[in-house]
Amino acid sequence: MRSRVLFISGHPEDARELMRMLLDLPVALHHVKSLRLARQNLQRFGYAVVLTDAVLADGTWLDALRLAREFSPEPQLIVTDPQADASFWAEALNRGAYDLLAQPFYKPEVCRILSNACSRQPAGERWMAAV
Repeated sequence: MRSRVLFISGHPEDARELMRMLLDLPVALHHVKSLRLARQNLQRFGYAVVLTDAVLADGTWLDALRLAREFSPEPQLIVTDPQADASFWAEALNRGAYDLLAQPFYKPEVCRILSNACSRQPAGERWMAAV
């Protein structure tokens, strides 16, 4: 069984890069381009983690955090940003994000953070996808 991760990003090339990085992990990455599509996916499927760009076409990571909080159990939220610095990391954590990933992505860091975030969710059909 694989943990489901929803990636909200207007950059399909980032989704492809993440999928290549995560091949060896028990993670099923689903990509959507907007918060509207994220809402639809979250309503239909359960996700252990929501990974989101800091800035989206229809909102920000704070909107994604509010969206994630509407679901029970609440998926862990990880923010990605090319300008990730210590102050943004502290703000994200203080507001309830699980973690922050800097871009460009660094495979060991991506795998460590996603593995840890996925392990925080209870194992169950709602958060898992068939291999």
